[in-house]
Amino acid sequence: MAQKYYAVRKGKKPGIYRTWPETQSQVSGFSGAQYKSFATAAEANAFMKGQAEAKTTAKQHQAIQTTTSPADADIIVYTDGGSRNTGNVAGGHVRAEDKAAWAYRIELPDRVEKGSDGEFGATNNRMEIMAFQNALQHLVELGVTDQQICFVLDSRYVLNAVTQGWLAGWKRRGWKRSAGPLANAELWQKVDHLLPQFSHLSYQWTKGHATNQGNVFVDHLLNETMDHMSGGNHTQMSTSEVAKVQTEATPKHGQTTAQSVADLSRSLQDFPLLDN
Repeated sequence: MAQKYYAVRKGKKPGIYRTWPETQSQVSGFSGAQYKSFATAAEANAFMKGQAEAKTTAKQHQAIQTTTSPADADIIVYTDGGSRNTGNVAGGHVRAEDKAAWAYRIELPDRVEKGSDGEFGATNNRMEIMAFQNALQHLVELGVTDQQICFVLDSRYVLNAVTQGWLAGWKRRGWKRSAGPLANAELWQKVDHLLPQFSHLSYQWTKGHATNQGNVFVDHLLNETMDHMSGGNHTQMSTSEVAKVQTEATPKHGQTTAQSVADLSRSLQDFPLLDN
């Protein structure tokens, strides 16, 4: 495997590192971190000095899109969805009163954006798709569709749909699976409309609820949403409440994602979510 040079221009301890774990420890939770991986030490040093990077050819650019890691991305996005399925037994199904929610975390160079919402009687897959779709929509609203964006998610269903050609196949069949109806077809159509608006998307799978701090964060956020759901109706935060969560949960300079999870938990305890 070819060696990489990870240049951390802004982080806890700027410098050039040879492994991703070393690099991650310098940039994780650091607001406004700037870092990138390179094939040669010369390129890494040029990046550290702020010199413009050489333009890649179309073929090289395509290769980057299929191999990009979080260290290569300008923006990292974590998404997750979940359902508290009380009917999850032999022969059981999601019940109307079961809580479900989705969440995303968008790590921009200078700040963190996040969102979450809940729905009763929804499946885990539906929430995973909604997390992905809403993150894409928010990125469009932020006007960053031309930047290098890496999605980190634990749903192989969503990942395979986008990267293995499933989405294109469903579209060719009129939004149907070869074996029959396609669940959540309306959500997949929204995803299909959003994806072409992006120039540089890449994807990485991570084991859910394990050691990836970004994934742990969005899992915590969607569970907070479900904890505040009541009345059997779709829930959503008011605009002022969303602003409060985003302000208080955004990691401060040098703060870790784990600390922002704790801050989020405390801030959400201060107010209830509203029923529509």
